[in-house]
Amino acid sequence: MPKLWNETVDAHRAAVRDAIVRTTADLVAERGPASVTMSQIAEAVGIGRATLYKYFPDVDAILVDWHARHVADHLEQLGAVRDEGGSPAEQLAAVLTAYGFIAFHRGRKNAEVAAVVHRGEPVARARQQLLDLFRDVLAAAAAEGRVRDDVAAEELAAYCLHALDAAGALPSPDAVHRLVAVTLTGLRGSV
Repeated sequence: MPKLWNETVDAHRAAVRDAIVRTTADLVAERGPASVTMSQIAEAVGIGRATLYKYFPDVDAILVDWHARHVADHLEQLGAVRDEGGSPAEQLAAVLTAYGFIAFHRGRKNAEVAAVVHRGEPVARARQQLLDLFRDVLAAAAAEGRVRDDVAAEELAAYCLHALDAAGALPSPDAVHRLVAVTLTGLRGSV
């Protein structure tokens, strides 16, 4: 087959896959994950059920794909926040604040969807990427003398992740800022 044909077919498949994922996310947000069927998704996308099953075996698989995209976007966002510059301590504060708000907004999502997507190897891999990002920023801030160095950066990264995940249960953006401030204070220790 000519190269142009392959590129066109690949682009079409990617567009259909994206439409399936977006439509499923919209339907789940509207009705809840237990109320969405593959037939409803196929109808809303404008494809046949057989075509839908060529892309995904079930609704859960579509939600897992949606979540993977969402997590990749968050990791990219956090990397961009880190790369905006400033001192390592400023980068740390910016990354922790950004993650706190990600957790805050995530906490307002449907708990049923979280039960489907927050499991398995892809989530573990994303969590490790997040810990690595935190660790690197923490190590740079520690080398500058702005973060305690009596605890390994890997342990401090886990502390930050667990502390800021609590933002999902907070009532307001101001509460998120306070949680980030408390987390940063804990990182300073006796520095």
